[in-house]
Amino acid sequence: MTARTVAQAALCGLMMAGVFSPALALTQQELIAKLESAGYSQIRDIKSSAEGTAVKAMKNGKEVSLVVDSSGQVQERR
Repeated sequence: MTARTVAQAALCGLMMAGVFSPALALTQQELIAKLESAGYSQIRDIKSSAEGTAVKAMKNGKEVSLVVDSSGQVQERR
């Protein structure tokens, strides 16, 4: 096998595994539903950022800033 054949086979495997396929972005309604099901309320200020989608919300009576990445993972900013 040549190096090119190996590289093509590896790339094909990665594409089949979904590594290079774009993540399906959530609509704003889906994002809100996802956050509400995770216990967040008063979801607002939804903006695109370099890290993903930036959101402000309330949880347990406290205001939180969140980032939702392209795979739908939610992280609270500190």
